[in-house]
Amino acid sequence: MIEEFKHLRAWIEIGVLAVGFYFILTFIRGTRGAGILKGIVFLFIVIFLGLLYVADYFELERLRDMLRWVLSGSALALVILFAPELRRALSHLAQSRILSPLLRDHSTRIVDELVNAAVKLSKNRIGALVAIERDVGLGEYIENGCRIDAQLTSELLETIFYPGSALHDGAVILQQDRAAAAGCLLPLTDDTTLSKSMGTRHRAAIGIAEETDAIALVVSEETGRISVAVNGKLMGDLTRDSLHKLLTDLFHRDDKAGNGQADGAPPPAPAGGGNGEHAP
Repeated sequence: MIEEFKHLRAWIEIGVLAVGFYFILTFIRGTRGAGILKGIVFLFIVIFLGLLYVADYFELERLRDMLRWVLSGSALALVILFAPELRRALSHLAQSRILSPLLRDHSTRIVDELVNAAVKLSKNRIGALVAIERDVGLGEYIENGCRIDAQLTSELLETIFYPGSALHDGAVILQQDRAAAAGCLLPLTDDTTLSKSMGTRHRAAIGIAEETDAIALVVSEETGRISVAVNGKLMGDLTRDSLHKLLTDLFHRDDKAGNGQADGAPPPAPAGGGNGEHAP
């Protein structure tokens, strides 16, 4: 009975550690902390454990005590090194579906801000590109942009995309209902069937929707047309009402399905199908 309990306890410990490492790797994936973690793992396995083995083998008490002292203070060092990732993890936890019944849902406000900004930018013929992170992290694209980590408002988007702004040519990436970064470079689609008149913003919107499950909102600088790219498909010629309905459906579908997919989205309009739309 005692032996069975010991085996069970060992499996429980392994399971807890595995789940813990999984969540750690998930939260730091695509961030600068991922590279730091690789360095720490190498340092710990190759150097620290090696020195600890030597100290135990040759009974070097002072060296062993020093290594244990370093290990005891490593938790604080890790908290400092991974502070941005910890903030991201706490933000994910606060907005997780487990806690969603206890917390206020901000999706409606975010949709309203996006729609208001898109309509105003469209009216003034100002080009814009916004990528909304869902299940697949956009950390690698955030890293190449300018971090802002600001509350999303329509005024903020209008200011960023105003012609002459230093960040107006890149994309704004939304992460956890906040504007994480601006001036970000997104991958362009390789689809050769698209119209040659389609501009860079639209190709970037389709590209990020092909490589990830992100929602990409784009406003044409030349025509003012509003489009949304999801799952590699571009839905164009959206009005205020149709844009609001589409984004609301996508946000609510994520909350219900929990898989980050946009199944059942409205049929995509032909992307650049001879409409002469061009977004530099």
